[in-house]
Amino acid sequence: MPRMTLRFLMLAGTALVVPLSAFGQDSTPLLLDTIRIEASDAQSVLGNDVITEEELDARNPSSTKDVFVGESAVTTGGGAAIAQKVYVNGIEESLLSVTIDGARQNKSAFHHTGNVLLDPELLKSVEITKGLAPADAGQGALAGSIAYETKTAGDLLEEGETFGGRVKLGTSDNGTDLESALAIFGRQGGFEYLLNATRRTGSDYEDGDGNTVLGTGADLTDYVGKFAYQFDGGHRFEFAASQTEDNGLRAAQAGPGGILFIRPDFAGVASGPSVLTEGLSRRTSYTLTYTNAQAQGIWDPTIQLSHNEQEIDASGVYGTNKSLSGTFKNRFAISGGSLTAGFDFFNETAEGEGRGPGPFGSSGREKLRNLGVFAQARQDLGTRVSVSYGARYDAQKFTGADDGPDGPTKLSESGFSANGAVDVILSDNWTLNAGVASTWGGYELGEAALVNFGTAWNYDGFTASRAKAGRIGLRFDNGAWKASAAVFRTDVDDITAVLPTAGARGATADLTSQGIDASLEYNWGPGFARLNWTYADVTMDGDAVGSTAYYLGRPMGQIIALEGGWALDDQWQFGGTAEIAREYSDAAAPLPGYEVVNVYASYTPRSLGNLEVRLDVRNLFDETYASRSSDGVDSSRVIALNEPGRTIGLTARLKF
Repeated sequence: MPRMTLRFLMLAGTALVVPLSAFGQDSTPLLLDTIRIEASDAQSVLGNDVITEEELDARNPSSTKDVFVGESAVTTGGGAAIAQKVYVNGIEESLLSVTIDGARQNKSAFHHTGNVLLDPELLKSVEITKGLAPADAGQGALAGSIAYETKTAGDLLEEGETFGGRVKLGTSDNGTDLESALAIFGRQGGFEYLLNATRRTGSDYEDGDGNTVLGTGADLTDYVGKFAYQFDGGHRFEFAASQTEDNGLRAAQAGPGGILFIRPDFAGVASGPSVLTEGLSRRTSYTLTYTNAQAQGIWDPTIQLSHNEQEIDASGVYGTNKSLSGTFKNRFAISGGSLTAGFDFFNETAEGEGRGPGPFGSSGREKLRNLGVFAQARQDLGTRVSVSYGARYDAQKFTGADDGPDGPTKLSESGFSANGAVDVILSDNWTLNAGVASTWGGYELGEAALVNFGTAWNYDGFTASRAKAGRIGLRFDNGAWKASAAVFRTDVDDITAVLPTAGARGATADLTSQGIDASLEYNWGPGFARLNWTYADVTMDGDAVGSTAYYLGRPMGQIIALEGGWALDDQWQFGGTAEIAREYSDAAAPLPGYEVVNVYASYTPRSLGNLEVRLDVRNLFDETYASRSSDGVDSSRVIALNEPGRTIGLTARLKF
């Protein structure tokens, strides 16, 4: 282990003794107040942002891309839902820990499709950490984490209500013919339930030049069931089941073995024509969670068990990723804050098959098991200094998809991770933040759909990855005005080939993202205006990362996000977002800039307070562009996928 990493871990371990000692000296239960370093302003400078329920309502998302429209550091390529991938400071989400309601989500089974198929209809919030994920965020948080939280019946019911529902109907003139959702929810005694169904259908959209973009029509179905029972003592058991599916006609081209591959992330390829063929992306999840709603002091447990499956049918190949994961943790009240400690595990497989001749009909399966223990402390040390620090230890066992004389390759390895952050009040208006992290990533499962495809995989040099991240910044707050700026760097080393060339899974890559995050916000009571600016320089092995560096990253450059809203009165609300990507010449090929503006108006009549009618105009000025994070934007072999041109949408929501 490098000397600097060892020294860092020893310091973090020594620091961990402080809160444990404080806990040991006084076992009196403590009620936890808000810890300043957990506050949104402090977390924002550290790179940890929360998209709130109010912000989600204002953005009115119908896709993963819509969820992040006001964020400059988080970008998503467009197209159909099956194609959308999320990037944080230019690093792909497969290098982050991604959870839904705390349950681990594994990566996609095919590199031309997105990682976590998501319907945002029930989203309550999204928390993003950029580089500095805490120890309790889960294993694999090399470049941070994304935590999606969905609504429960309690979030939707008004005080005193025992039954309710809501209906959503929407349409647009470009891509979505009909969007419908129905939710029914209720509670009786300690029992709660929530049932939701969503359906989106449509035809291929047109870009800003009026050209039809093949294979982009909406065709998404989502079902969610959430049930909970809470006993008088606060003991709460929740069970959630969901299935999200994109099952439409998608653009496909001939590939290796002469078979068709859907590539919904491309408009086409230069080597041959595209045809429409049926593609499938399906995510199925089951999660059981225990918490104590009346917990206080030293006993505040969470126990969770989850099964998650990602399935991709790409015509010529088929792949499935399965994950069984669990977490047991407890939040202890300690002097000045809290300590969250526990263990987690997962058991995952990546399995696929080719549908071509000879070696292109091969199949196989990889397996990966992980057991981790962790502790994360968050404390106020007096009135001016707050800290967050923690560590985790993970042990893994990996089984390859090869079949040698002694059977498949079997490997095992373990590693420590540590992190620390500080928030210091400098004056009434100014605060300093800084944080560092060293994260052991372990092994990576290969792409399920292409296991042994074309040639047998081998594991020579196959190793574990590690990331190092740092961030330092300042923030200003005088009430009406808020401003912040931070510099960051994340290095992820020894990333083994998820998508191997000639079967060489042991080939490695080093990825770096470094740059600046800044934000400026003004609030004036009924309204707000916010500007976010991010510059991210993303390199792989010392050179600019390419736009087809799958499972790694994308070239970013400068991204500016604008967001604002104004409540005229209790009936009318107006607002909008904008994304401005500056021309970027440091990529493998120059990337053009673009400016996209979205606006909306919402009306809730006083006589019908349970009805909302909303008009959205996305891409107001009919810009023709490909998103900065889209696949293939700097490649001569790819016809990049353009985003939708001007799109006028009408949505009605009724709550009963």
